[in-house]
Amino acid sequence: MSRPELIKDVVASIAEYVPGRSIEEIATKYGIEPSGIIKLGSNENVLGPSPLAVEALVSNASKVNIYPSADASELVDAISVYTGLPAENICASGPGMDGLLDNLMRLLIMPGDEVVLPSPTFSYYEISARANGAVAIHVAPGDELAFDVAAIKAVISEKTKVVFLCSPNNPTGKLMDEAEVREILESTKGLVFVDEAYVEFADHNLSHLVAEYDNIIIGRTFSKAFGLAGLRIGYGLMPAWLKTEYMKIATPFNVSYPAVMAGVAALSDKEYLEKSISFATEGRAFLVGNIPFKVYDSQANFVLVDVSPLVARDVAESLLRKGIIVRDCRSFRNAGHSLIRVTVGTQEQNEKVVAAFKESKACSDQ
Repeated sequence: MSRPELIKDVVASIAEYVPGRSIEEIATKYGIEPSGIIKLGSNENVLGPSPLAVEALVSNASKVNIYPSADASELVDAISVYTGLPAENICASGPGMDGLLDNLMRLLIMPGDEVVLPSPTFSYYEISARANGAVAIHVAPGDELAFDVAAIKAVISEKTKVVFLCSPNNPTGKLMDEAEVREILESTKGLVFVDEAYVEFADHNLSHLVAEYDNIIIGRTFSKAFGLAGLRIGYGLMPAWLKTEYMKIATPFNVSYPAVMAGVAALSDKEYLEKSISFATEGRAFLVGNIPFKVYDSQANFVLVDVSPLVARDVAESLLRKGIIVRDCRSFRNAGHSLIRVTVGTQEQNEKVVAAFKESKACSDQ
């Protein structure tokens, strides 16, 4: 027997997070052998993890009976070396960056506080904020689906507690200019959360702003460039004053000891990281240059394709029947009905994706 009266009222109006489709799901639905399915819908690193990270994970697996350090200090120290920021500005988080978001919303949000959400963007910001009592203020995109900085500034008010900026943005792949981020930081008394999940694939990052502003938080993850999505490791870069408060409410022991050690090893494997980045950027250029629809310039490990006059649902379905999983972006607010996100795959996979899009294009031209 269910007890819906026990659930907070706001939960009824929160849309469930829509994940990418799994290989098992598509294999069952379409009768395709799992080995023949290409999964390019969740922005995972198709190279797999760093061998050093796997070695560290295996060698520390026998220690799963032991709690890790409460603040994942070994990982924080390694992140400090990687980013050049002191440990007092770094918090490790699990599960993934989502854990960082949830802890921050617990820390910051009082019922009625507002959060500003430019769109289209990652939907979990809204889920986490609203679950903690926030009012979501949505901002429609500007030209070419870029964040409209003037419109963002126009909705910032005394009630604004957090402004969310994803850079490179998911699902567009667009990188924000530093001047634009500075403009927003200086326009609010609230905090600005900059999601840099894909920043290793981009031309620049904004970590240096943490030393300049007391109202910026940068979220990052090991799920993309480092290929450790299954370990769910994230981290936050933030002013020292905020870390002090954050640690008071952070879930204790939220990154397992094997995951901590795998993260440390991944950060040490510069050869793998360089290969991961070059692999993604070269594959990205191939997709941009060969998919026969409009493809937005991207600074991430994926590209956004506008299949109009076709609709994303039909094109994505046709690719699924060929065993190619991509992301139909209709679930993203203000993304419309013709956008599909495609993760960069291997060269063979990229060629199959291009061929499938060309077939869809040919059918639409008849």
